[in-house]
Amino acid sequence: MSESILRDKSKAFAKEIVFLCRRLKQNNVEGALINQLLRCGTSIGANIHEAQYAQGTKDFISKFEIALKECNESEYWLELLLGVNSLSQQDFNRFQHDCIELRRMLVSTVTTLKNK
Repeated sequence: MSESILRDKSKAFAKEIVFLCRRLKQNNVEGALINQLLRCGTSIGANIHEAQYAQGTKDFISKFEIALKECNESEYWLELLLGVNSLSQQDFNRFQHDCIELRRMLVSTVTTLKNK
C-alpha cells in the first residue's frame, strides 16, 4: 500500500511541476532552469513507476535510489529559482514540503528494501 501512496504522491508532484514550469515559461524565466526542473521533477515518479518492472531486487532498489536523487535535484532547482526571484516564497515552501515528504518516503522504502 505504501508503494501506491508513493506512486500517487510522486505523480501528483510531477503534475504540479509541469503546471509550475508552464507558468514560469509564461513569465519568461530562463528556459534552461525550467527544463532542468521539469526533467528531474517528473523523473521521480517515472523511476518509481519503472521500478514495478525491475529485473530483480538490485534493479528495483536502484530505481528508488535514482528517484531519491531526482527529488534532491528538484529541490536544488527550486532553491535556485527562489534565489533568482523567479519563484515566490509561498510556491517554494509548498514544493519544498512535497520534496521533503517524497524524500522521507523514498529513504524509508530504500532502507526497508536494503534490510530485507
